[in-house]
Amino acid sequence: MFEKIKKGDTVGVIAPSSKIDKDDLEVINNSVLLMESTGLKVKFGKNAFKNTLGYGATPKEKAEDINEMFKDKEVKMIFCVSGGFNSNSVFEYLDYDAIKANPKPLIGFSDSTSIENAIYAKTGVITFNGPTFKALTSWATPYAYEEVVKRFMQGDMQLGQDDDEYITVKAGIAEGILVGGNLSLTNEMVCGEYSIDFQDKILFIEEFCLETPPELAANYFYHMKQNGVFDKIKGIWVGNYDGSVALEKILLDVLEDKYNFPIIKSNNFGHTEKKTVIPVGGKARIDTSKERKIEITENFIK
Repeated sequence: MFEKIKKGDTVGVIAPSSKIDKDDLEVINNSVLLMESTGLKVKFGKNAFKNTLGYGATPKEKAEDINEMFKDKEVKMIFCVSGGFNSNSVFEYLDYDAIKANPKPLIGFSDSTSIENAIYAKTGVITFNGPTFKALTSWATPYAYEEVVKRFMQGDMQLGQDDDEYITVKAGIAEGILVGGNLSLTNEMVCGEYSIDFQDKILFIEEFCLETPPELAANYFYHMKQNGVFDKIKGIWVGNYDGSVALEKILLDVLEDKYNFPIIKSNNFGHTEKKTVIPVGGKARIDTSKERKIEITENFIK
């Protein structure tokens, strides 16, 4: 259970993925101003702007920032500044005992998928798939910012907004714990020391079409199928993918109607301006007979 974020609180910002480019600074500054106008303070990790390797900070530097942000009593919530690549490089350097002893929301999407699921798998601490710090102001709408305020400052558990559309891909009802995020990164965590436990979970997935064409998305789904993921899960929630073939169609091609779990589709998470805040490790229920086909079934903000 996390406490609501309130005016005067401090949010931490880390850069666990790609380095921050000069072109990012204006947008990041806009997000700082937005947070300050909301009444929040912003604190960057001491290594957030480093480029030690020429393609970002070292894994130890990135992990140091994550560990320190969790230990820092002043910081109430942690944003990943942006996406990119290789946030999985920090896994072996994270202080999971300290994270478990000092639980607080960590939020991001895309490459942040790795850290979110690893932390939940190792500690049981709920993390959040949602906008990065940069994404608070880098899109044309305030949707992402509004979802952060709704979830963490108001304690509202509704996924998405009233006009979001949910589509039934395969009918049914399912209850389980949410895991997943970006498809390619979820696929990387099918096995190994930092793997996701898919048993009785609801899998939510999205993908960036510019990096993952349909045939590569199919590759990921087949790898997951061949490693038993779809034998374990209770349901699937498909998010944004603007490729030439719909992600849900690619998924159905791979599943071949061999599984009975429900599948739903919406465009309110992923590489799009609509980014609702999804709890990795939070309990949820899919019911395709309802207009809003998925809901969080536990309150983790007090």
